[in-house]
Amino acid sequence: MKLGVNIDHVATLRNARGGIEPSVLDAAIVSQNAGATAITVHLREDRRHILDNDVIELKKALKININLEMAAVEEMKDFALKVRPYSCCLVPERRQELTTEGGLDVVSRKDEIGKIVSELKNAGIVISLFIDPDLEQVKAAHDIKSDYIELHTGCFSNAKDEIEEEFELGRLKAAAKYGQELGLKVNAGHGLNYKNVVRMREIEGLCELNIGHSIISRAIFVGLDAAVSEMFGLIA
Repeated sequence: MKLGVNIDHVATLRNARGGIEPSVLDAAIVSQNAGATAITVHLREDRRHILDNDVIELKKALKININLEMAAVEEMKDFALKVRPYSCCLVPERRQELTTEGGLDVVSRKDEIGKIVSELKNAGIVISLFIDPDLEQVKAAHDIKSDYIELHTGCFSNAKDEIEEEFELGRLKAAAKYGQELGLKVNAGHGLNYKNVVRMREIEGLCELNIGHSIISRAIFVGLDAAVSEMFGLIA
């Protein structure tokens, strides 16, 4: 299984003082050298952490893939077409949220999202849709010709007890299986940490996990290279 390291919160720390430290690019290079197979960044409409130039610099400097998380809106589509990251993951976005809450509702926005997916794919960009482990959403992602789905693991990660955790893991397994049957490649992420991530190995056929907050948090105590290596060791 591959590991995409989300470095948004390196930018959060940098922006807290309005300076240049810590360097988003340096964090990406350390993660790359420690075993990350992709770097994920979420360019939010309010630019609360990652900035436009961060994405541009990462695209120029890194040897591994850049995965750009973005809202399914025209502004972000136009930026992606200009920068041409390896992949774009379309996610829901609300200005007041602390972090992404829930998956993208592809079913109700099928035509709108489908148009954006088509334009990005025509530019050679690999497309993923960040969705809840809901079979209708999986089918809708297939219908608009997404390459990947990324299953939202937030409910699994926030499970209150073993019963709820098993239930949510079951939903993830079913959605992954259905997606693969339809020909979709399947990633997963959100809220995963060093304790619960090992259970992702129970989901057959997962391609990549995208993990950020727990890795950056761990890095405070052990360093970023060790934090990435440790996470990679848990899922490889």
